[in-house]
Amino acid sequence: MTTVGLRERKKVQTRNALIDAALELFLTQGYDATTIDQIAARVDVSPRTFFRYFSSKEEVALSPPADSQEIFLAEFAGRPESESPYTALSQAMRAMIGTLRDRDPAEAERFMKSRQLVEETPHLLAGQMRLLMDNQKRLVAEVARRQGTDAGDLLPQFVVSIFTGLGMVCHTSGPQGFDIMAKRLDDVLKLADRSLRPGWDLATMTVPSPAAG
Repeated sequence: MTTVGLRERKKVQTRNALIDAALELFLTQGYDATTIDQIAARVDVSPRTFFRYFSSKEEVALSPPADSQEIFLAEFAGRPESESPYTALSQAMRAMIGTLRDRDPAEAERFMKSRQLVEETPHLLAGQMRLLMDNQKRLVAEVARRQGTDAGDLLPQFVVSIFTGLGMVCHTSGPQGFDIMAKRLDDVLKLADRSLRPGWDLATMTVPSPAAG
């Protein structure tokens, strides 16, 4: 068990080192100008080792937000079934932010560097949109599961659209620290909590079928 644990820790360390090296090179000399060979050399590993962890430069560049989404989705899936979808999503988002902030300061720093890189690199904007769309599909599927309905129904899609819209409100361009971003997100969620009419619970909402229109 100790050997396996050590091996896994070394894998995590190598993966994080590759992410750190890639982000540093991307931000200092440019995404397009940086090669996988340069990233591997910075960590003193072979390009073959790089490809054991990532399939491309895009994947390593977007790995911090992808990792954060995995945390968010796991937190959401673990929320009590008695919670409304909106409440579960809000609490899962707060838990994800807390995990990034408290588990390891380097995690939050990677997240913000990747976010800065995406804002500066048009090619990565398209990759991030694909990532967000995939995550939205997974969120819709989880809301549908919690509600005992189908992912094609309007209710799960409506719930996720409302929530992802809140996420867009909290997004601001330009340099900012992780704590500032986290505070803004918390403020947006609190504002949404106050703005929703008392008793508003998406679990009890009914949405007419398209045929009814």
